[in-house]
Amino acid sequence: MSPGKQNSQSDETTHFGFSTVNAEDKATLVKGVFDNVASRYDLMNDLMSLGVHRLWKSAMIDWLRPSANMSLIDVGGGTGDIAFRFLKSGGGDVTVCDINDEMLSVGRDRSLDNGITKGISWVNGDAEKLPVPDSSFDAFTIAFCIRNVTHIENALNEARRVLKPGGHFLCLEFSHVALAGLESVYDTYSFKVLPWLGKLVANDAESYRYLAESIRRFPDQKTFATMITEAGLEQVTYRNLSGGIAAIHSAWRI
Repeated sequence: MSPGKQNSQSDETTHFGFSTVNAEDKATLVKGVFDNVASRYDLMNDLMSLGVHRLWKSAMIDWLRPSANMSLIDVGGGTGDIAFRFLKSGGGDVTVCDINDEMLSVGRDRSLDNGITKGISWVNGDAEKLPVPDSSFDAFTIAFCIRNVTHIENALNEARRVLKPGGHFLCLEFSHVALAGLESVYDTYSFKVLPWLGKLVANDAESYRYLAESIRRFPDQKTFATMITEAGLEQVTYRNLSGGIAAIHSAWRI
């Protein structure tokens, strides 16, 4: 088979957890997962991280160092978790962009419940085709989202496009365990305990099984750092969290 045909085939299919699906179908399948879990999104992250995701998100905001003149786009953050932390830490305007209306609805409700009505906007949009102009934001964050994108490289290209020169990119994502002895325990929890808990507390084992599988299909820390560099972002670094269960990648648009 010629290289051209190999590339064509890879463009036609992608992974959905451990399954192979048509690339054009993945967004719909992922949307179905998050439609199912939107009202329990914080619970989902609590189950997947044993509650530690809250500390991880705080660590990302600390690295970002929000200021009153900093504008942020938070991609895939429909429930507002990162946006609210950004505003509370002294950040300026934040745009929450998510492809999933159910997630955005949860975020808007949370915003109103907490009296947060200024400095935040909500946009339905695809991480691979963000509906915002070039060079619009001082910072770009994406947390627990990019592994669900069909073409990760497109989302990274979009991150560079919408950042201003000097803009900061930060990605928080479940990653690959780097601590000896932790991997087998984590695998047991991910593939046996997590779906069982999903069934027990949310009546949805399959969505949680997909989410565990999607973590294993995501590139390891060094590979993802290379992908960020290839998208044209620079000064790429990363920090492992909780032994590599999650990682924060940082880069800059120069």
